[in-house]
Amino acid sequence: MKPEDLLSDDFLKQFKTGQQLNDFLGQIQKRAIEKMLEGQLDGYLGYGMNEQSKSINTRNGYGKKKIKTHYGESEIQVPRDRDASFNPMIVPKRESMVEGIEEVIVSLYAKGMSISDIEEQIMDVYKFEVSTATISRITSRVAEDIVAWQNRPLEPVYLIVRMDGIVFKIRENSKVINKTV
Repeated sequence: MKPEDLLSDDFLKQFKTGQQLNDFLGQIQKRAIEKMLEGQLDGYLGYGMNEQSKSINTRNGYGKKKIKTHYGESEIQVPRDRDASFNPMIVPKRESMVEGIEEVIVSLYAKGMSISDIEEQIMDVYKFEVSTATISRITSRVAEDIVAWQNRPLEPVYLIVRMDGIVFKIRENSKVINKTV
């Protein structure tokens, strides 16, 4: 499935209200942030999840953190290391606001950006440098999650309401306005 297919009319018709769409986008953002954090920890520790480590500093589970974004407040799982020296760049320690992450997620999902473009985007938005290896790990984690989401079982029936109308120009209070009937 291509990113442009994801935003097709058929896909968007499953949402009955703007709030349902907003909640859905918030869930996607939450999952993407968590996958980015996991990829960043992979780069920081130098090995992926379920791989053997020769380092003293290893993974140490997850911590919960409430963040506020454009889509509202949500609770995310932040990966930890044993030394507690891992400082996430996307959601820094002791901060709860995620500013501009929507642009990065949209760039990662919709545009199919190259690693150098993503690196520039992060530099523009967050004002810090991230290695290309870290970006590669982050994007591969997010891509794995996208494939899993695309292969999820679908509901057997989706209700669709189709509405049609005709637009007339009507004079109201000395102004001509459009009214849909």
